[in-house]
Amino acid sequence: MSARVDESIAAGKTSISFEFFPPKTDAGEVALWQALGDLEPLAPSFVSVTYGAGGTTRERTVAITGRIARETSLLPVGHLTCVGASVQELHKVVAEYEAAGVRNILALRGDPAGGPGAAWVPFEGGLNYASDLVELVRGSNGFCVGVAAFPDPHPASQSADLDAKILLAKQEAGASFAITQFFFESATYFNLVERSRAIGVTIPIIPGIMPVTNLAQIQRFATLSGAEFPAAVKAGFDGVAPDAVRGIGIEKASQMCRELLDGGAPGLHFYTLNRSTATREIYTNLGLTTSA
Repeated sequence: MSARVDESIAAGKTSISFEFFPPKTDAGEVALWQALGDLEPLAPSFVSVTYGAGGTTRERTVAITGRIARETSLLPVGHLTCVGASVQELHKVVAEYEAAGVRNILALRGDPAGGPGAAWVPFEGGLNYASDLVELVRGSNGFCVGVAAFPDPHPASQSADLDAKILLAKQEAGASFAITQFFFESATYFNLVERSRAIGVTIPIIPGIMPVTNLAQIQRFATLSGAEFPAAVKAGFDGVAPDAVRGIGIEKASQMCRELLDGGAPGLHFYTLNRSTATREIYTNLGLTTSA
């Protein structure tokens, strides 16, 4: 396995990757490592670990990604945001990642301190844009840098065309790949790719997948992230008993993933919520083989 995400994708095999978040409790820590252990045999191209609102999980994120690098066969990607940190502090976090053996970073602006719908105010002495953070990380000893892409308009921009231009700016700053926010219809992803390619974006754009296993939860996540939960998709769950939602959600997600791969997507990135079962079921439904 390559030590860089961009090289792994360029190798031509379907990129399968998983996202986790740092747990807040001992029980959550156990669940996280259980999920990592369950998914490791699938030989994903990489796994990513989120950073938390305002960088609140910085130490845990660095510690977890470092442990993944040391103790597993998995390639870790650590998240980093502009929120609540000066340029000096951001350089320090990058150095911590490097010392922990992590050489792939997902560089994100991050949500405002007041939440996704609040106005963005740069931290004093910090950075204003994700593209600025990409430049900062790229200037540090050969890191591979990924960025976010938005199939539905980002809450701060409300413009799909502007989002594509921002993605181009991230590429020009040195980003090597992008991972999308989750979405619910394959056409939403393909429209993003078409808009982006039309203005010069060439980096791989990996679709982010979050299957519907709980309607209330997924609608809450969609509202927070700005992702649209289309009426046509929601209608597929109308009248469905709560204990049957999960099975239908897995089936719909599997179908969408097949459409994405058949349509040329370079891979799939699963938002696991620190659980492995739904991801493994979709993986099996797709008939995927390990990337090892």
